Amino acid sequence: MAKKAAIALAVVMLVIVAWGLFFAAGSTRIIINGQELTGPLIGTIGAAGLVIGLIALFCAAIFLLFVFAGIGIFILGGVIVAGLILAGLAFPLLLVLLLPLAIVWVFIAIIRKTGT
Repeated sequence: MAKKAAIALAVVMLVIVAWGLFFAAGSTRIIINGQELTGPLIGTIGAAGLVIGLIALFCAAIFLLFVFAGIGIFILGGVIVAGLILAGLAFPLLLVLLLPLAIVWVFIAIIRKTGT
């Protein structure tokens, strides 16, 4: 079950990335030296930014795993969830950032429910 959930989560995340790169390209502008970046490589540059962000978040997650062991992870998670809820209420445009978190949260809840 966990393997199927992991595959489904990976597919959902890839769909979100593809949607962000191809269908919502007009919402984000890359500007270098005052000139807007255009051309066929704009998707590649956007994908490179996503990959770099993913690597940075993965490294931060590993670091936090070792630093905040035990109950500290639950406290930190609660603070982050409360901050995300407050940010979602304060800035409705950040809903796009909260959707992937909600998807991950649902998959973890499903895995924890079936694992015990």
